[in-house]
Amino acid sequence: MPELDDDDKAVLRLEVTKKWSHPWKLYITVAVCSIGAAVQGWDQTGTNGANLSFPDAFGLNSPEGSPGYERDFWIIGLVNSGPYIGSSFFGCWISDPCNRYLGRRGTIMVSAILLIATPIGGAVCATWEQLFATRVIMGVGMGLKGATTPVFAAENAPAAIRGALVMTWQFWTAFGIFLGTAFNLAVYNAGPVGWRLQLGSAFIPAVPLAILVYFCPESPRWYIKHNKHEKAYKSLLKLRNHPLQAARDLYYISTQIEIEAEIVGESTYISRFGQLFTIPRVRRATLASFVVMIAQQMCGINIMAFYSSSIFREGGASDFTALLGSFGFGAVNFIFAIPAFYTIDTYGRRNLLLFTFPNMAWTLLAAGFAFYIPKSSSAHLGIIALFIYMFAAFYSPGEGPVPFTYSAEVFPLSHREVGMGWAVATCLFWAGVLGITFPKILAAFTPTGAFGFFAGLNIVALVMIFLWVPETKVSRPYNFIWYHTDYALSNALLRNSTTSLPFPLASSCRTRPARGYHGSLNVMSSSINRRSSSHSTRLMTILLRTFGIKSDDRTRKGGPRR
Repeated sequence: MPELDDDDKAVLRLEVTKKWSHPWKLYITVAVCSIGAAVQGWDQTGTNGANLSFPDAFGLNSPEGSPGYERDFWIIGLVNSGPYIGSSFFGCWISDPCNRYLGRRGTIMVSAILLIATPIGGAVCATWEQLFATRVIMGVGMGLKGATTPVFAAENAPAAIRGALVMTWQFWTAFGIFLGTAFNLAVYNAGPVGWRLQLGSAFIPAVPLAILVYFCPESPRWYIKHNKHEKAYKSLLKLRNHPLQAARDLYYISTQIEIEAEIVGESTYISRFGQLFTIPRVRRATLASFVVMIAQQMCGINIMAFYSSSIFREGGASDFTALLGSFGFGAVNFIFAIPAFYTIDTYGRRNLLLFTFPNMAWTLLAAGFAFYIPKSSSAHLGIIALFIYMFAAFYSPGEGPVPFTYSAEVFPLSHREVGMGWAVATCLFWAGVLGITFPKILAAFTPTGAFGFFAGLNIVALVMIFLWVPETKVSRPYNFIWYHTDYALSNALLRNSTTSLPFPLASSCRTRPARGYHGSLNVMSSSINRRSSSHSTRLMTILLRTFGIKSDDRTRKGGPRR
């Protein structure tokens, strides 16, 4: 491109050769937001350890066969599932209006405040009803955070490393699980207040989240969506290495939003929710996100996160040994989450899922059969723990990071907030169902039957993924039109673009992909100048002012390349 000087070309070349070289604010943004995921992981393991003690504190320990035995079973499950009830029925669904009016950072701040207050409230409660209420309110914060944080990370990250950065959600969740199990061990001898410390400690990772979130740049896509283009450009300057990249991405994002608005038109929250199931492009994203999210519950990971201490105790372990076994589970889950930073953008989301589900199925089945080993044998508990740890090792680099990463990128921007709310609500609703029902499943099926049941669900999930979850990993930035793109959208792109498209159309579209990838600033400016919308005109002004391009320069050298 003659319009690009050597410095510009060097910057664009480094995007490919050094894809991990980015401003520190980008990494701080993603890391700070993902810290919020540690709250969820820590809380899961807090209740995991507290399950050994809080039923006794609240009189939920009726002996088997007594009139209150069944009631106590269901109450324990209800308390464990409280956060997921609050998330799936309320927190996830208010994320769309909260994001619209408060922005990504404001929504995360509100969630952080809730996640600081509610664990402390749960630690000082006097009845199980109070504990349940605090945990439901905690779920509101978890729903807001879960529906916003992955989107915030995805919108700030360059496409080449977007999957790896967004999957820090899973990494920090695994880290929270690990820290929670470690804390459970640390307070084992704390006496009657031990379970209160286990529940209350979940506020710790929310503190840095609340303090540091406003040091992060707001999402440039959110700014553009609200016609704040100059602020979007300033935000991109903090998130990209060079003004050329910031201007290019500003153009890409603005063009995408404008085209989506032309196709979808003005919409309300209710209409956008309805369009999740009526617009073909969005409906396919809704189905795919539903499958990956419900598969996370079908695989059985949360029965380990909620009840691993109880499972190890069923295997004949003492309370301390059960907590130690849960600590090992948390450590394996955390350590094996690290390879996902490489695998998720190398092998793709779909391939990881298709690889991990069969392996999770056979390890769960093997763990279930290990309960048949006589308890008198020294191998009994060791073999059970071995296969549970192998299950966690297969889960962490595959099914662990994919659901939230996939759901954060699969929806078009016009439906991203409500789509992510749908996806997270799906995940957390079924997590709540598991929390309520698993104690009863464990008692009715025995550990062997329960593990075999979830091994079968892994196979069902594998078939669902094979049929309904296409790949979203792309090799070029902003290829938001993956191979299920509607022809109407691709045709609209061609009607509105008089130069090389800033992103390639997917191979299944009947239109010929545009030649070239890195358009020059002059070409961008000419294309924007020919568009009629007012926000495109403002975008052109910013580009021209930033790079000092005169109006007559935009058509030199023969005009834009077609």
